[in-house]
Amino acid sequence: MIANTNTGRNLLLCAVATGVSAAVASAQPAPAKPAPLVLTTSNTVPDDAVAGPAPIDKNGNFKIAAPYANAPEMTTKPNVPKGAISSFTMSSADSKMYPGLKGPYQRKVTVYVPAGYVAGTAAPFIVAQDAMQAGTIPRILDNMINEKRVPAMVAIFIANGGGDGQGSERGLEYDTVSGKYAEFVETEVLPLVEKNAKVTLTKDPDGRATFGGSSGAAAAFTMAWFHPDLYRRVISYSGTFVNQQSPANPQTPHGAWEYHDHLINDAEKKPLRVWIEVGSRDNGATAPVTGFHNWVIANNQMAQVFKAKGYDYQYIFADNAGHVDGKVVSQTLPEALEWVWQGYKAK
Repeated sequence: MIANTNTGRNLLLCAVATGVSAAVASAQPAPAKPAPLVLTTSNTVPDDAVAGPAPIDKNGNFKIAAPYANAPEMTTKPNVPKGAISSFTMSSADSKMYPGLKGPYQRKVTVYVPAGYVAGTAAPFIVAQDAMQAGTIPRILDNMINEKRVPAMVAIFIANGGGDGQGSERGLEYDTVSGKYAEFVETEVLPLVEKNAKVTLTKDPDGRATFGGSSGAAAAFTMAWFHPDLYRRVISYSGTFVNQQSPANPQTPHGAWEYHDHLINDAEKKPLRVWIEVGSRDNGATAPVTGFHNWVIANNQMAQVFKAKGYDYQYIFADNAGHVDGKVVSQTLPEALEWVWQGYKAK
C-alpha cells in the first residue's frame, strides 16, 4: 500500500510538473523576427559616404570621383616574378548541370598560377565570372604577391555559357538566385582546373574569393550567399542585384532584388566579406524603385543592409561613372583585392 501511495504521489507530482512546464513554455514569447529594414530609395551617394580612396582596414561607404586613373599595380614591373597562365575548354556535352539552354556550347577557362607555387600545396584562389579582367589580374597579382599585400593565390577565369539577359545561358547561370552555379564550379570546373593546371586548391572557404561585374557580380555574391561553406570573399562591380532572374522563381519573385529587400536582413549574419561598387550613371540610374531595375538604388540598398547587419563590407560609389566602368575598375581593382583578402591566414 505504501509503495502504491508513493507511486501515485510521484505520478501526480510528475503530471503537475509537466503541466507547469507546458504552461511556462506556452507563456514564452515566440522568437523575435528581425525588424523590417526601411530601405532608402535614393539613387544618389549615401549620406554617410566618405570621400575615397577607401582605406584597406575600414568598413563603410565611400565616394570616389573622376578623373579616374590606372592603378600602378596594373603596370608590368621589372624584376617581379611572373605567374604561369594556361587554359582549357569545357564542352556543354560534358556538363550535367548546364548542358545547354539553347543548344551545345563551349566555355574557356583560364588559370593563373603564382610564381613559386609548390606542387601539392593547397592554394587560396579567386574565381572570376565572365573571365573578367583575365588580361590584367595576373599582372596585378604578380605585383601585389611580390609586395606581400595579398596571398599567393591562383586566379580562375571562367567564361559564361553564352548570350546575355533573360532567357540566355549566361542569364541562367548568373542571375538565378540559388546555389546551383557555385555547385557547378565546385563539381565540374575546379576538378579540371586542378588536373589541367596541376595545382591543389584549398578547401578552406576563407581562402576562396569570387569576383565579377554586372550579372557576373550577382553570381559572385550568390556563390558566397548560398555556399559560405565554399566562399567567403566577394568583389562586385555594378552588381545586378535587380529583377533579372530567368526563369522566374516564385520563392524569389524579384530575383536578386530580394537580397537587399529581405533575404540578407531576414537571415542570420553569414561569415562574408564583401566589396561592392556602383557608378552614379549605372544601368537604370533614373528608373523608379517600383520597377526593381535600378542598379544604383539596388547597390545603395545592398550597402545599407550590410551596414545594418554588421557585415564586413566596403561600398564604393563612383561619381560620373557608368556600368562596370573600365576606368573605375582599373583604378580600384588592386585596392579591392587587398581589402577583400584582409585577415586571411592559410590553414
